[in-house]
Amino acid sequence: MAGLTWTSGFLPTEDGPRARLPAPAGPAQHGRMGILHPTPARHRVHTVHRVSIAVLGVFLLVFGVLGLTQRLAFLSAQGAIVMGLSTNGLLATISVVVALVLLAAAIRGGPTASAAGVVFGVLFIVSGLANMLVLGSGLNMPAFRLSNVIFSLVVGMALLFIGAYGRITGGLPPDNPYYHASGVAAGPELPRTPAERITDAFADRELAEAERAVAQGYATPEQAAGVRRAAAFRTPADRRRAWQAF
Repeated sequence: MAGLTWTSGFLPTEDGPRARLPAPAGPAQHGRMGILHPTPARHRVHTVHRVSIAVLGVFLLVFGVLGLTQRLAFLSAQGAIVMGLSTNGLLATISVVVALVLLAAAIRGGPTASAAGVVFGVLFIVSGLANMLVLGSGLNMPAFRLSNVIFSLVVGMALLFIGAYGRITGGLPPDNPYYHASGVAAGPELPRTPAERITDAFADRELAEAERAVAQGYATPEQAAGVRRAAAFRTPADRRRAWQAF
């Protein structure tokens, strides 16, 4: 009867040729393999979210502060022109508050900045549409003009695009910080056969060696990509499945 064989440093196989484990890349190979890709925490998608939200936050902060320094009436329907936009005390105050929230989201991190982009994108679009309906009336409490409406709509759409960029879309690459492989995390593990336990032990060993290589700076691109994919999951079983699927 064919049986499983196991020898340190070899793949578990049916009676037949055994495949030797590939030797992990050593420090001497680091220069040849090149610099690793950025980890999910420093991925360029996070950078786009944070920088874009921070830039808008700075603009709104300057706009709001300049409006407040002019000591405008709080609910004046005839606002003053600041940076090409009409404003009064109410709009200046709202601009400062929104700016501080956006800056805090940018400082907090990419996922928070992304969520803030989507939420405030919707709010800017709603504000632009609502205030367009009350232009020239007594209900125009933030002293909007047509330029304000256009600015609100354009910024709202830009924020929606920024917040959704690299996150709300299909076909995300494995190195994307928002990537989750469908079908990899299959819930609690079922009872394993001896052969499956051996295979899982081998996968755990491979993943541990790859993580050690990444931490010490001599991982191959394949090891780095596999570790990034596994890092998207929390439980050891899910991390192993992600590594095996990779």
